[in-house]
Amino acid sequence: MNFFFHPEAQTEFNETVAYYEECEPGLGEDFVSEVYAAIQNILAFPEAWPVLEDDIRRCLTARFPFGVLYSIEEGGIFILAVMHLHRCPGYWKQRK
Repeated sequence: MNFFFHPEAQTEFNETVAYYEECEPGLGEDFVSEVYAAIQNILAFPEAWPVLEDDIRRCLTARFPFGVLYSIEEGGIFILAVMHLHRCPGYWKQRK
């Protein structure tokens, strides 16, 4: 199964990597590893995580306060947001 990012999700992911890398060298790479581990879990078990709204599910990262919001589409997993869990919880809803 494949995955693809919403353009805004890709941007927020890249910006977060840059932010963490600026805070401490190597921390951005750690964030990338955590997000991709979450994505691999999603790909292996796409229906394992709870539905937040409609068909949008959320898989949490282990080390960082982020969730990967996604839907299961015909072409694969559509990543709607890489969301910080403590900021503006509904901002991603306009992306559906």
